[in-house]
Amino acid sequence: MEYPELGKLPVSISIGLPMTQSEQTATPRVWLLFGQKAGDNNQALALAEQLGWPYTIKTIHHQPWELVTNLLLGPNLKGVKLRTSSELEAPWPDLIISAGRRNEPVARWIRHQSSGQSRLVHIGRPWAPLASWDLIVTTPQYFLPAADNVLLNRLPLHRITPERLALEATTESPWHNLPRPYTAVLLGGDSGQFVFTAEKGQRMGLLANTLVKRMGGSVLISDSRRTPAAASEAFWKQLSVPAWRHNWHDGQNSNPYMALLAQADQLVVTGESMSMLTEATATGKPLFIFDMSDRDSRWWRQCHNYRHKPLSHRLAMALGPRRMRRDIARIQEALVADGRAVWLDDESIGQGELFSGKNVAPREAECRTAAQRIRDMFG
Repeated sequence: MEYPELGKLPVSISIGLPMTQSEQTATPRVWLLFGQKAGDNNQALALAEQLGWPYTIKTIHHQPWELVTNLLLGPNLKGVKLRTSSELEAPWPDLIISAGRRNEPVARWIRHQSSGQSRLVHIGRPWAPLASWDLIVTTPQYFLPAADNVLLNRLPLHRITPERLALEATTESPWHNLPRPYTAVLLGGDSGQFVFTAEKGQRMGLLANTLVKRMGGSVLISDSRRTPAAASEAFWKQLSVPAWRHNWHDGQNSNPYMALLAQADQLVVTGESMSMLTEATATGKPLFIFDMSDRDSRWWRQCHNYRHKPLSHRLAMALGPRRMRRDIARIQEALVADGRAVWLDDESIGQGELFSGKNVAPREAECRTAAQRIRDMFG
């Protein structure tokens, strides 16, 4: 999903109230390294906001060849577009929070410039040796081994709070004239082994239409930058129930994502996006997951799996070392096993009673734990 507040970031931005001289000497200087993925950026923001320390956002733009330089040269800026990225110069930060592979060499380069004084916190799965980081905040879709500097959370960090949802729930929306209850559908896109084809969009649309027919009300749809236009159109064409649609491909400026989370009575999401799954779960509302995998057929018989990204992902997962693998299904299946979600399929829709969801408060303890681990670094 695209986040309006992160759509066009300035090159560098500092956030926090002015501090007294004594607070400036006591409070660590924090940099957040932002990249191109909104999900990664939001996790870094969530952790920084939980810390409560003033922070500076450093936006990093990368060269097309960054994978080669990042893998071969270690800590370096050879893969960075220096002219369009934030300035990286002294005074160096006491703490750097990064997420995603592309900014790893940048964080390590900054620490080298600080003579080893900058502490490094990485969110997700680092490609560099684990010992390169003071703290790694990770989740089960990665296969990181247990270590003193590895914190394993059940779900990724997020910025969904009861206060944000309550505020969005009171705003007037373009769908306010449609009948309730609202079923919000959040469409993701291609990611790793998951390919969102038109056939899958059609299948998901039929299932969502059947679900809303059974319970009444309306369906509210929002796709994203990653959603293939063919899949989005195929979904839309299956609907006969009252519906409202935000089509990213129409170039609309306003993004209804937060309002949909707040005002929906239940949610349907594609299962390839950890950010969408986590944020939908954080609402505590009934959640249906649409499985975009090809688990019911042999993947090598599907032409769409021979595109660059899905094929390279499958090869990396099969041939790469264990800690470099990723299996999003582990989180999907855990949510279903915990009763926090069900699969969007004929079986769940055809049950005698509709899924009511588990009334679970948003999971904030994990973010607090990660923030406390960082505070402990600084005494």
